[in-house]
Amino acid sequence: MRGMRSDDGVPFASAHARYWLSKLSVWWLRLGIALERITPPPRAKWAARADASHVEAGSTKPAARNVLQQQARFDAFVEQYNTERRHEALGMRVPADVYAPSARPYRGLTALEVPAA
Repeated sequence: MRGMRSDDGVPFASAHARYWLSKLSVWWLRLGIALERITPPPRAKWAARADASHVEAGSTKPAARNVLQQQARFDAFVEQYNTERRHEALGMRVPADVYAPSARPYRGLTALEVPAA
């Protein structure tokens, strides 16, 4: 089974839910994706701030005039991030060079029935 490695922050976990499972993590579990939680290093907040600042600088600051323009700006940032920006963790390759679509087609999920408490 394949897994998804994440920290215990939003959107991967929820402090206000059973077993800390967010809607996203429940969806992944229902798809058969194992959850693997990592222990964040002491300075993880700094790394997260650095990552967020790249996104902000590339797509949100200054804000566009409307939602469609903002989405276009964000789409351009994602395209650049995936096809032009080399990543040390990928051996200085771009994500598009190592991406492969899943061989399993997504057919959706059946409605989740939760028994009354």
